[in-house]
Amino acid sequence: MKKPFQFLSIRLSLGVVGVCAGLLALLSGCATNPKPDGPKPTFFPPPPDEPRVQFLTAFSSDVELGRPSSFADYITGKTTPANRLIKPYGLALYDGKVFVCDTMASALEIFDLAKKRTRYFAPRGENRMETPINVSIDADGTRYVADTGRSQVLIYGKDDSFRGAIGDKSEIKPCDVAITADRLYVADLKGHVVRVYGKADRKLLFSIPREGAGPEAKLFSPTNLAVDQQGRLLVSDTGAFLVQIYDLEGKYLRTFGQQGVGPGLFARPKGLAVDRAGLAYVVDATTQVVQVFDTEGKLLMFFGQPGVSTYGELVLPAAVELDYDNVGYFQKYVAPGYQCEYVILVTSQFGSRMVNVYGFVKKK
Repeated sequence: MKKPFQFLSIRLSLGVVGVCAGLLALLSGCATNPKPDGPKPTFFPPPPDEPRVQFLTAFSSDVELGRPSSFADYITGKTTPANRLIKPYGLALYDGKVFVCDTMASALEIFDLAKKRTRYFAPRGENRMETPINVSIDADGTRYVADTGRSQVLIYGKDDSFRGAIGDKSEIKPCDVAITADRLYVADLKGHVVRVYGKADRKLLFSIPREGAGPEAKLFSPTNLAVDQQGRLLVSDTGAFLVQIYDLEGKYLRTFGQQGVGPGLFARPKGLAVDRAGLAYVVDATTQVVQVFDTEGKLLMFFGQPGVSTYGELVLPAAVELDYDNVGYFQKYVAPGYQCEYVILVTSQFGSRMVNVYGFVKKK
């Protein structure tokens, strides 16, 4: 019987090394080593179930992106990683670039998938970041960074310019931002609410749950947010071990999940994302998996598992991001006979694979 969250471990299959023996070895030398096989695709769920998610690749610096070797690399014979992630949390994918909040570096690390380069975005002075937790990027490239250290949402333009901030150090403790056409939804750990601001004037409109809402609508530790295609706001409530769902005016709709360690349960829910079909992806930092639920909150599957040795494993995962627009950058990793509909990025806060890329796949 399979244990909860136990998935198939895929190991590298190494080619056999020929060994020369005795006098023949002395006369003719060692035989040529055959080339090792590449890693086999890692699918979730494991066989015999039909594959839905494939682990594609992972990176923590520009080396894993395939950065072209420099003259210094040629001289020294080694490639030195540039701007390696220290302790990532939230991330966003926009215009061929992956923006990752590095809480220890007090910066956004930007991975340029086309150029295979990285850079730190770490403004100084009044524009600086202290503890960036999550980043959300609007259609025009505006970046909203929830910074718990500064107790503000910091706003930067596509050109890195500073555009302002929401909140002050005595008012809120923002953890995430969800963006709609005219509003910003901010998860506030200090106030135990989601604060709703006008996008244009950044003025507070109302808070969720709304005044007079019943006890079922209460929030304890709202950490991550997502807005689905139906116009529903999903809130990952780490302190209550569940996901709350409201409409965009703050009306409570329903809840799914409860405390526990096992399929469909939450021990420490964090990152949250919703695909175009309404499937909700929820990261659990304790069980170290990502669980996938349908629009009614029914568990469909889960992927990832604790560990550092096997492809697809996660170490203290924090955030999850879905992207349909940049699939082409990862197409070469998709197993033959399959097509990738969208990519799923999950951050691990520790280990050698900190940005893990999976694909939602189906057979051609």
